[in-house]
Amino acid sequence: MPTIVKKYSRYFRLAITLISVSACAGPDSLALERMDPLTGVTVTRAPEPMVMYRNLSGQSAFGREYVYVGPVQVNKMGQRNHFLWLGIWRTANAADPAQTIDDFETIVIYADGEPLSLEAAGWTPGAVGLSESAYVKPVASAVDGYYAVTVDQMRLIAESRDLELRAGAMQPQRYVPWDSVQEASQSMVTFLLAID
Repeated sequence: MPTIVKKYSRYFRLAITLISVSACAGPDSLALERMDPLTGVTVTRAPEPMVMYRNLSGQSAFGREYVYVGPVQVNKMGQRNHFLWLGIWRTANAADPAQTIDDFETIVIYADGEPLSLEAAGWTPGAVGLSESAYVKPVASAVDGYYAVTVDQMRLIAESRDLELRAGAMQPQRYVPWDSVQEASQSMVTFLLAID
């Protein structure tokens, strides 16, 4: 029995987290599901994306670049595809969208040190079968990106105690959660609870 517990301890931790979230969940904390008005697919997303950032204090006193990260499920007649939506923006000296796209073509999310390398599936909702964005952009100048992920990868992110995102091929930039990792991954936990 101890071998089974050791082998599946990761899943037990996630199950306990999901149970505690569901016990405390109110109507505003549940994952949101809607039908896309033009494509007819069912879209499920977390109530809020997690927020990651890096300081740009060398460019301006309070300069920061933010990356909002939200899980998305696109259900087309039973065929479910999963993505991470990224909303990328900065507080000062807005980056050239073409440069942002180049920098974020491939991202690596480190979940407890485990690298998850993700390629962009596209930069518009249409790239993932939607007629409108899964999440509201944090600001009008934000660049949207969609990255294909598996449910297991999302579970790894949701249960990690140490989380960071790196983007940029030439000089990778490091983004960390705005809140504690547990608070940041709460939306991912809620989302996973809804789609299981």
